[in-house]
Amino acid sequence: MFGDLGKMLKMAGEMKRRLPELQEKLANTHYTAQSGGGAVSATVNGKLALADLRIAPQALKDADAELLADMIKAAVAAAQEQAAKAAAEAMKELTGGLPPGLGDLL
Repeated sequence: MFGDLGKMLKMAGEMKRRLPELQEKLANTHYTAQSGGGAVSATVNGKLALADLRIAPQALKDADAELLADMIKAAVAAAQEQAAKAAAEAMKELTGGLPPGLGDLL
């Protein structure tokens, strides 16, 4: 029993050591999504912050302000969802083997 506890504590220590590296990697990774058939492209970093936003010139000519705003929000939301999924998957990989909830203590 105590061997398992020692093993878990060792794993937790290793995860805590690797966590800053993972966070930096995620922060430096970019995720891009499009909406409006490519009229709007949004890029966010691993911290979900908007890093780039591109609007096709034709979208400015064809779309009204409300439609353009909706396309921007959709592209940003989709890129943020990609980043959040990647972060969750990376954390799952990092904490694999720990009982649920224990990885949250890191």
